[in-house]
Amino acid sequence: MNARTDWTEADLGDLSGKVAIVTGANSGLGLATSRALLAAGAHVVMTTRTSEKAATAQAAVVESLGNAAAVAETMLLDLADLESIRRFSEEFHGKHSRLDLLINNAGIMMTDAQLTIDGFESQLGTNHLGHFALTGRLLDLIESTPGARVVSLSSVAHRWGFMEFGNLMFQNGSYTPRAAYGRSKLANLLFAYELQRRFDAAGVDALSVAAHPGTAGTGLADHLFNRWYLRPLKSLLFLGIQTPRQGARPTLRAATDEDAAGGDFFGPRGRNEHRGAPVRVESNATSHSQVDAQKLWTESERLTGINYESLRTPTK
Repeated sequence: MNARTDWTEADLGDLSGKVAIVTGANSGLGLATSRALLAAGAHVVMTTRTSEKAATAQAAVVESLGNAAAVAETMLLDLADLESIRRFSEEFHGKHSRLDLLINNAGIMMTDAQLTIDGFESQLGTNHLGHFALTGRLLDLIESTPGARVVSLSSVAHRWGFMEFGNLMFQNGSYTPRAAYGRSKLANLLFAYELQRRFDAAGVDALSVAAHPGTAGTGLADHLFNRWYLRPLKSLLFLGIQTPRQGARPTLRAATDEDAAGGDFFGPRGRNEHRGAPVRVESNATSHSQVDAQKLWTESERLTGINYESLRTPTK
């Protein structure tokens, strides 16, 4: 594949006529990703959890892009609520007949122990199960749009994640914010790689790819510094980190690079993948476990009630 190490938004090309969904688009990486796709001519559906956040997102792209923001659309979606996902899918199907890019960007990070409305551990429920259900509900449009792509957002945190299928939701009392976040980010990669294997087995003309932003100032971790005595530490730790625009570049390259292959994983090229131009990077061996991927797939279908009927061909 293309080994370029200087990729930027200027390499996006003309995306006119393309329809994209970016989840969690009201701030951080999602907003930066949406802006870049809109500037390249794509029709972008920016999902947010509330009407207030939708208005904020719309105002932000209008302010920065002017007329280019005319191809921006906002829709409500709460990935921690399976019923919200169903409603979003129904509304999207009513408005659009194609889906070129599904960017599964939204997420939460290292939150205290809590459950989603459907009873899932919140980080796995939002970061993985919500996107699993969303992708499954939009699968017909993905399959019918030539060259469609699904981009799953992971993190270097996948490296400290581990799957424990008898205790997937940390129901035995072993919950820690760090372990749960790592598990959810590992799940994103297991899903991305397994989805590509199933696309290949079923002969679907679509790519499943993944990306991680490195370290970027997105606001995702702000809650970790709520105590007054930690605020100076936040300023020190965040000194010199990437902007959301820089952090979005691996996602944008994964979504649009013509030389990308199914199963590719993009991240920053710098030391420890914390910052730098987007390049192809490697995830750990655990993320490539087909045994774990298939177990997670089966469990995800059971938990969400979403069955990928057209991708039933056994993988190898």
